[in-house]
Amino acid sequence: MTLIRKEYLPLAAAALTLALLPLMLDLVGLPLRSAIDVVAYAIACMGLNILVGYTGLVSFGHGAWFGLGAYAAALSQRYWFSGDVILPAFLAALFVAITALLSGALILRRRGVYFSLLTLALTALLFAIAYRWTELTGGESGLGGVTRASVLGLDLESDRTYYWAVAAIATATCYLLWRFHRSPAGTVLVAIRENEERARFLGYPTNRYKLIGFVLSASVVAIAGALSVFNHRFASAEPLAVAFSGELVAMVVIGGMRSFLGPALGALFFILFREFLSIWTPHWLFYFGLLFVGFIVFSPTGLVGVAGRVLAPFRKRIIEAAAMAGRQIADDAKLPQIYRRDAASEAPVLLARGLIKRFGGIHAVDGIDLAVKDRTLHALIGPNGAGKTTAFNLLSGLFPPDAGQIELAGRSIAGLKPEDITTAGVGRSFQITNLFGGLSTKENLRLAVQAHSVKRFAIWTSADAVEDVNKQTAELVTFLGLSGMERAEAASLSYGGQRLLDMGLAIATRPRILLLDEPLAGLAAAERTRVASLLSTLAAEIPVLLVEHDIDRVFQIADHVTVMNEGKVLVDGTVEDARNDAKVREVYIGSGVAALAAKPRVSAAGATPILVVDSVDTFYGKSHILNSVSLDVREHEIVALLGRNGAGKSTLLKTVIGIAPPAAGAIRLQGEDTAGFASAQIARRGIGYVPQGRGLFAGMSVADNLALGRLKRMTGTGIHWDNERIASYFPRLIERWHSPADYLSGGEQQMLAVARALAGDVRVLLLDEPFEGLSPAVTEELFEAFDRLRYDVAIIIVDHHLDLALALSDRTVVLERGSVTWTGPSHALRDDLALRRKVLWM
Repeated sequence: MTLIRKEYLPLAAAALTLALLPLMLDLVGLPLRSAIDVVAYAIACMGLNILVGYTGLVSFGHGAWFGLGAYAAALSQRYWFSGDVILPAFLAALFVAITALLSGALILRRRGVYFSLLTLALTALLFAIAYRWTELTGGESGLGGVTRASVLGLDLESDRTYYWAVAAIATATCYLLWRFHRSPAGTVLVAIRENEERARFLGYPTNRYKLIGFVLSASVVAIAGALSVFNHRFASAEPLAVAFSGELVAMVVIGGMRSFLGPALGALFFILFREFLSIWTPHWLFYFGLLFVGFIVFSPTGLVGVAGRVLAPFRKRIIEAAAMAGRQIADDAKLPQIYRRDAASEAPVLLARGLIKRFGGIHAVDGIDLAVKDRTLHALIGPNGAGKTTAFNLLSGLFPPDAGQIELAGRSIAGLKPEDITTAGVGRSFQITNLFGGLSTKENLRLAVQAHSVKRFAIWTSADAVEDVNKQTAELVTFLGLSGMERAEAASLSYGGQRLLDMGLAIATRPRILLLDEPLAGLAAAERTRVASLLSTLAAEIPVLLVEHDIDRVFQIADHVTVMNEGKVLVDGTVEDARNDAKVREVYIGSGVAALAAKPRVSAAGATPILVVDSVDTFYGKSHILNSVSLDVREHEIVALLGRNGAGKSTLLKTVIGIAPPAAGAIRLQGEDTAGFASAQIARRGIGYVPQGRGLFAGMSVADNLALGRLKRMTGTGIHWDNERIASYFPRLIERWHSPADYLSGGEQQMLAVARALAGDVRVLLLDEPFEGLSPAVTEELFEAFDRLRYDVAIIIVDHHLDLALALSDRTVVLERGSVTWTGPSHALRDDLALRRKVLWM
């Protein structure tokens, strides 16, 4: 019952406000017509918010629909329905819906700033027509003579009666929008806002959904325009002006654009501001503009956010553990029946012939052939830059091939859109996790499952009430081992948790074949074992094409192996064919992790601490991530920070660099407490940070990335890293000096990320999963570079390659659920497997 009351609370609040609004405005001396204006503008803002707040499309031309709705109602009453109100208003909404459908089909072909500019151009064009077509619109004099007749015995000539009629329409509109936002189609619009690319790779034709939102938004705004024209009994070109569209956007932002009723609150605020300030100055819009800028800078969540902060001290603070802490794994979880097939196909499920893709002068894929049989695990391996991910992008539709054929179960899919290829039966995960970050784990998976539901376009049914979607989502949560984390935001999950969820989204599309791009990257050792077992379970039902650099694990579970190098197929055969090929060992496997870890390393650690973390607590929202964490790093020491996924390792690095400021405790860098400093200040004091995922400036060259990294960090605090010094550690970068960062191989990108963190003056280096996604040969090269770096800087390294982390480091700190549970020499964990099992749960 509590849930029901909470669910309907926005509608109850809207109805109560509409009932009290005339009285409230009367108390401050405003007439009833101002109350009608507030309601009309509130409807318009809520209509605009379908795009701005829920879909992430910023329209600077929505005043056009308000003005067209007003003109259509006024003109239809004058020429066709004299004295009527209902038919002109209905015709106005219908006319605008058809116009929005036609114009939206064109405008929505462009995204981002181009979409916004096209909406701006549309309203400027319509304003010019309305202002100059004097015979039809009245031009600058406007169009008068609009009347309000009696309807169903109600005398709408009375402002009071007309207000209650408008309030009834507003209530109905609120209910309609409330139902829409909770519907399957409404949830897809939110998914588009969060991550349109991923929505397409779930099978959603996003342009069709955006068009639905665009037409509904325009129609709601047109209703507001019609109500306004009958309120003032006058239509003019003013709403078609660019300034009015800007005012609508400002109302939405000031009220709170991701809140259901926030835009309506913004409309009320605008009317009050205009009515009272215009008494004192004709330049009230100037002050409104200043206020708008203030909200953008200091309260992006608008008045709703201000109210939340004001009420926060009076609410009970809820503190939760990190998202991964509540996780429950069912050991006997099985792949849900709906994802299984009755019989295996004898023919290859996926067949690619002669695939070619070039980027400028780079032959990323150069004539490869690939055949994946049913119910097999087919590994696609090779050194960084071999073209594996590009091949995935061709097979899944992210890029069209320059040449070649792709067949899925005998059907050609080459060149199709991603959503069409996904619907045909290709599900994929991504090398860099690709999720709906602001949505919960359950909402992510439900969106993926819903993409294949017959109700995926429904605009009235509640998405929560589609039972088959809910059932499949629950089954998938259990199978993936994500139980207990359903309510956690995807962005708050550990990297390993995000990896699992990304794979889950691919499975949820009911694929005929799964393309999994490095699903084991970023996972702790025990989790790697579990997920590898899960992959074998999947491959027994769904053929899996796997890109993965954990070569030992690949050779354990793969049925067939294709090795790529420089865009071509080097070997295509069994595991033994790949393992024993001399060329494969040379370009990819290298000497192996075991040999690398066994090589003796000389410590350079001093006795003086350079960095001290003292009793630090860190929160993400209400989640308590770090709990009284303490550690120290000495000069030239390498400290390994280990623990399970979600233990707080990455958060600790972010706390040290200032991205996640500590709520309590101290962080001292050579005696100076940097806790609470901005990241830029900390970086200038000599701490370099290499984030997980690298975070390079993709469109900038190697030289520009390094120059930008060095620009503000030549402060004399630490070793000075000029280009010559960097080149001595990473000679590959000199060869790619003028290449854009996104043209580099994965290994070269990781080298550049480390080099950029060092550029300038650095004394402490923070490395978050530096070996993730790297081929064995490149891992060996980077490992040796880190081993040499110990003589120049102190290092904290977070990595799930335990053998490498323990072989490289002098000391290890283990985290469990945000607390330090073990600190000691790394060789103790390296040499004593019983201790390692006890401390690291493996």
